[in-house]
Amino acid sequence: MTDRIRVAVTGAAGRMGREVVKMVLEDESLELVAAISIDNDGEDAGTLAGLKPCGVSLTSDLELALLESKPHVMVDFTTPASAYGNTELAIKHGVAPVIGTTGFTPEQIEDLDKQCRAKKLGGLIAPNFSIGAILMMKFAAEAAKYFPHLEIIEYHGDQKLDAPSGTAVKTAELIAANREELRQGNPNEEETIEGSRGGYYNGFRIHSVRLPGVFAQQEVIFGGFGQSLKIRHDSFERAGYMPGVNLAVKKVLQCEGMVYGFEHLMDG
Repeated sequence: MTDRIRVAVTGAAGRMGREVVKMVLEDESLELVAAISIDNDGEDAGTLAGLKPCGVSLTSDLELALLESKPHVMVDFTTPASAYGNTELAIKHGVAPVIGTTGFTPEQIEDLDKQCRAKKLGGLIAPNFSIGAILMMKFAAEAAKYFPHLEIIEYHGDQKLDAPSGTAVKTAELIAANREELRQGNPNEEETIEGSRGGYYNGFRIHSVRLPGVFAQQEVIFGGFGQSLKIRHDSFERAGYMPGVNLAVKKVLQCEGMVYGFEHLMDG
């Protein structure tokens, strides 16, 4: 392997993809070797990201791009419908996938883990790359030991495809690992409007807000006798995720198997 890490970006024309392209181009230890998108075919990836031309043109053919550019790492910010297939292609060609797209099922993650291990390859599926969001999840999981009554409220823009968000699901999983299932609320409660109480998970509820003008926020509200605790994280722009993506690109090459959750690489 050369000193520089060769990176391919899928979803490179999207808003997150352009930020990833910019991050890679501005880090001397990384080299952008491919940019894949179903849109903007032939356009220079650097220009699209708001930088000077970099000589890497967007292409819609992921497999050909992997074969020709031979990246070490593929970063994917696409859609739930395409991310699984993209990840399989990366693994097939010996490229470590770093996936920021959410919507994977536990069965899919397990299958991708087996594929990675068969290739002796590392991979990462991260519902959130924000260091602040990871800390929010860790703090919430710890608080659940002492405040078992809780609800999660997550806020995103109205064009987000999955609900609840991957961050909310990951938060719920971490909380459930520290808390026995406890069905909250009045046992005789009745929803007069279906869904009013939110999605049910391990006895607590998850609420998804989808509105224009909203970026990405989440709060976990805990209730106890005579008190409440709120743990909240707010993201204001996509650039805030890039330090985490940068760290993931560099650390995933030291892994074996599909890692689920950026916190595992932070701790390492």
